[in-house]
Amino acid sequence: MPGVLPDGEPVPADGSLPPQALAEPALTGTPLAFYIHVPYCATRCGYCDFNTYTASELGGGASQAAYADTAIDEIRLARRVLGGGGRSGGDALPVQTVFFGGGTPTLLPARDLVALLAAVRDEFGLAADAEVSTEANPESVDPAYLAELRAGGFTRISFGMQSAREHVLRILERRHTPGRPEECVRQARAAGFEHVNLDLIYGTPGESDDDWRASLDAAIGAGPDHVSAYSLIVEDGTRLAARVKRGELPMIDDDVHADRYLIADEALSAAGYSWYEVSNWAATPDGRSRHNLLYWTGANWWGVGPGAHSHVGGTRWWNVKHPSAYTQRIAAGTSPAHAREVLDDEDRRVERILLELRLESGCELSLLRPAGRKAAIRAAAEGLLDPQSLAAGSAVLTLKGRLLADAVVRDLVD
Repeated sequence: MPGVLPDGEPVPADGSLPPQALAEPALTGTPLAFYIHVPYCATRCGYCDFNTYTASELGGGASQAAYADTAIDEIRLARRVLGGGGRSGGDALPVQTVFFGGGTPTLLPARDLVALLAAVRDEFGLAADAEVSTEANPESVDPAYLAELRAGGFTRISFGMQSAREHVLRILERRHTPGRPEECVRQARAAGFEHVNLDLIYGTPGESDDDWRASLDAAIGAGPDHVSAYSLIVEDGTRLAARVKRGELPMIDDDVHADRYLIADEALSAAGYSWYEVSNWAATPDGRSRHNLLYWTGANWWGVGPGAHSHVGGTRWWNVKHPSAYTQRIAAGTSPAHAREVLDDEDRRVERILLELRLESGCELSLLRPAGRKAAIRAAAEGLLDPQSLAAGSAVLTLKGRLLADAVVRDLVD
């Protein structure tokens, strides 16, 4: 089940932000994105601790059928809070990317997702080349649904494949059958989607190296222009964690995870995909997730929906988690935010290192303090950072460094 929200300072009932968050260039000089959270799933996968709810978990007071209208009201709240983005004449600040995540956004009718996108367009405007993405489970879409999304302005879609092996999908408690994600890629292409991602998970108990290679081969063979590969984390409170604790399934150790990552990088690189973030590979620069790149480079985004997080001008806030509480606040005309924090300069410096180091471009050495620069020199000597990039003023992870990215970051921020 979803965890507990962090504490923070109270958020005004009208959702207003500190003046510095809306001042130049905090708002107008920084790209703006929207994340729209759809908190519904048909069933809960055994490894999932995301803020999602099945019908049996939901309780009363939060209708899935009425969710789009409720979320649209939050988009209108965002317009009131952000105003015209500081532009003359009260014009909206064009949104660069919109991402629908969950949960399973495609459990909603396609017309609801299109209506939510239209609300962002109506209130803020969309950049001419805006990227509009949604996550989708393979069993939740068909050709007609995909065609409706594409006609409604969606430009990118991400399917949760996870594995091509039936026994691995069974352990993860995924509902689709092997081969279905690959078919979804073909259907998305036929609907006119140029940008398609497949999400994979490695390190599932019971998965072998050959199983993982087969999943990579299947994903590559489907022809998406983007592949994400994530190490399975066994989260406390999930059914998978309970099974591991009871000894029904083995815990996979870090060395196996590292081997699987190397297998992924080798296979994807050989197929023409290039890494641009530790867990993400794209066939072309245009195939990269622009929405995620905005997260990783400190842009502004408004998160709509229960439990969604937002960041504007150095202020971060997060909404109440349960759909019922969220619906009640929106219906009362008040902000659904649970709490917020205002980042100081040191917070923002550390966060930039944490995020930017994971990127192909790395982070500037100017962000590091003297101890961090010494740590960067040591990391380069140990083969964790690229020496040439270091000499040019940037800390860039090597392949070995990507395997130990969290440890490298800890050393650099000290």
